[in-house]
Amino acid sequence: MSAFHPLAGVYAAAVTPLKAGGTFDLDGLLDLLRFLVGRGVHGVLLFGTTGEGPSFSPEERLLLWRHAVRIREEFPALRLLAGCGTPSLSETEFLIRSAFDLGFDGVVVLPPYYFRNASEEGLYHWFAHLLRHAVPADGYLLGYHIPNVAGIGFSLELLSRLKDAFPRRFAGLKDSSHDAEFARALGQRFGSDLLVLTGTDSHFQLALENGAQGCITAAANLISPDLRALWDAWRKGEDISPLQERVTHQRHILEKFPPFPPLIKALLARWYDFPRWDVRPPLMPLSPEKEAQVSELWMRTMDGGRGGGKPSTNGERINE
Repeated sequence: MSAFHPLAGVYAAAVTPLKAGGTFDLDGLLDLLRFLVGRGVHGVLLFGTTGEGPSFSPEERLLLWRHAVRIREEFPALRLLAGCGTPSLSETEFLIRSAFDLGFDGVVVLPPYYFRNASEEGLYHWFAHLLRHAVPADGYLLGYHIPNVAGIGFSLELLSRLKDAFPRRFAGLKDSSHDAEFARALGQRFGSDLLVLTGTDSHFQLALENGAQGCITAAANLISPDLRALWDAWRKGEDISPLQERVTHQRHILEKFPPFPPLIKALLARWYDFPRWDVRPPLMPLSPEKEAQVSELWMRTMDGGRGGGKPSTNGERINE
C-alpha cells in the first residue's frame, strides 16, 4: 500500500440520522457507522451532499462530529472525513480547525459557492488561506468538485497551483462531476500525484484506471460490499469489469429516484431495519410509492439481492 495515499480507499458519504422534527439521532449515527464498518468501508464522510451538509449550522456539525469520534473506541482504524464547505471563509476555517481538533483524518471543502463568477485568483487565495491557517501540517484537505450542484468547481490549473504550493496539506479532490473526460484529464495531468476519490460509482473503474485511488459515494451507504470488492480486486490486478458492471447497474437504479438523502434513508429503513430518519427541508421524505418502486426494481434486477447481502457485524475489513 506504500504507493497509495494514506486516505486511499472506499468511503461512504454517510446520511445524517435525524429524528422527526430534524434533531440528530446520535445513537443512530453510531449504529450506522458500525453497519458501514462491517460492510467494508475504509472511512466515512460526514456532512457531504448526501449528509445534507449545507443544511446544518457550524454548531450542529460540531455536535454530531463530537459524537461520531466515539466510534474510534470500537474501530480505531476507521477514517473520518468532515464536510466543511460554506460560502463563508471564517465559518469554513472554524469548521476545519474544529474537525482536526477532534481528530478527523481530513476535510472535504467546497469552493465558496455563492459567487459563481469568482476568479481563479480569488479561489486560489480562498483555499490558500484555509490551507495556511486551518489545516495542520499533518492534516489533509480535499477539494470538493461538484459543479453541477455548487455552480463552481476546480480547473486543472487551480488544482495544480494548490498542489504545488501545498504539496502535502492539499491532498487532492473528491470528484463528483460525473464527467468522464474530466476524470481522464485528471489522470493525464496528475497521475497518482493528486489523490482523487471519485464520487460516481459508475465511473469507479474509469477513475482507478486514470490515477484515482478510491471513492466517496452516496450509494456506498447501500452497496459498499461491492465497492470494496471492486477496490480489493483492482489492487490485486484482477479483472474488475464484472464488478463494475454490477456497481454501475446499482447506481443507475438509484439515480432514477433523486435526491439521494431521502432515498437512501428510506432504503436503509426498508432493507436493514434502521429507523425512518427524517430529512431537513427543503428536502422531503421519499413517498411510500417511490420507495416501493425502487425496492421492487432493485429486487427484480439485482439477483434478488440487496447490494451485497446482509450486513456483517465485525469491523475487521477496515484493516489493511
